[in-house]
Amino acid sequence: MTSRAESPQRTDARGARRSASASAVLRAVLDGGPIARSTIARRTGLSAAAVTGHTAELARLGLLRELPEAESRKSVGRPHVPVDLDTGRHVAGALHLAVHHATVALLDLRGNVLVQHEEPHDGLAAEDLLARAAEIFDDLLLGHAPDREPLGLGVATGGWVDRASGTVVEHPLLGWRDVPVRDLLTGSTGLPVEVDGHARALVHAERLFGDPRARDSVVQLFTGNVVDAAFATGASVHHGPRSAAGGVAHLPVDGGTEPCRCGRTGCLEAAVSEATLARKAVENGLLDEPEFSELLALATDGNSAALRMFDERARLIGQAAALLLDVLNPAVLVVVDRSVAGVPNCLPTIRNEVRDRVRGPASAETVVGTSFPGRELATAGGAVLLDVLYEDPLGPLLTRWPRAS
Repeated sequence: MTSRAESPQRTDARGARRSASASAVLRAVLDGGPIARSTIARRTGLSAAAVTGHTAELARLGLLRELPEAESRKSVGRPHVPVDLDTGRHVAGALHLAVHHATVALLDLRGNVLVQHEEPHDGLAAEDLLARAAEIFDDLLLGHAPDREPLGLGVATGGWVDRASGTVVEHPLLGWRDVPVRDLLTGSTGLPVEVDGHARALVHAERLFGDPRARDSVVQLFTGNVVDAAFATGASVHHGPRSAAGGVAHLPVDGGTEPCRCGRTGCLEAAVSEATLARKAVENGLLDEPEFSELLALATDGNSAALRMFDERARLIGQAAALLLDVLNPAVLVVVDRSVAGVPNCLPTIRNEVRDRVRGPASAETVVGTSFPGRELATAGGAVLLDVLYEDPLGPLLTRWPRAS
């Protein structure tokens, strides 16, 4: 006798389709809001009834809102009441862990940074740093978003980050190994916590809020004290086993003589890291202390010696960019580097090097700077969480407790 009860597999499939449809509706509003329901249906291929149902559910969850002012407009027939993201109801927490400082921030649903705080942390143990970050996050919520509901906390950092377990497997420059970041922060905040590498996080940010070409395919090349990369094509960001993809720190560069922690010379990270450039600036008499920000300020002000250092660094970054373009052939390659926004000739130098070296069909104009200059670290942390929301708006971020209808 066959049971008339629905099988778990069929129930799961229906739930997956419902989540995918809700995601399509929410993303359509992100891209085009304020937007009419009929336009959402046309762009997503969903029926008018399905769009109406999803917009009502997403409004109940506090993600969408109707624009009541449109109801009063005089028109023939039934008025079209557009919907838009409700950017005043929720807030996404963000934490970026750099080598010398942590950035804690709050973002709205459009990825706009509402407030950010930078906290030096040299010498702090992992547990102490994460506890301090949780305290700052609470302070930001109380001081800047007391009436908003926190979705959770997204965490981004360099090194080898296993997103599935929320663990920093290895971050040599921080001295971290197997740090359970998600568990520690969930315990101290009581909120959902998502953790990922910062290059992958910025891929999510570009695809959600930045360059539209990134939705086709994108390479993100991050060059700071840590140098790493990420790649996405179609709907998938490549992670690899235990999320170990993106390790470009030890790519060889021509003429590189800087010793690397791996024991070789000429590795990309050793040649172009902010720490290397700052140290060389001290050796050349440009700085008294190895502070990259001070060297960047000198170059921005037109100091010729500083400009030459950044020009040579950009040439080496261009070598790596050309190799990645040849291997992966993305629609766009995004270089995340403070000098690209601050030093006028850096991006042209990177593009010139790409033009000279690339062998495939990619052009130098494929290489661009980040869509989030000056806020890329805060955006990276927030995007880790917001990607989860836009991927499944009916998932646990918003359904972990009952809500009033």
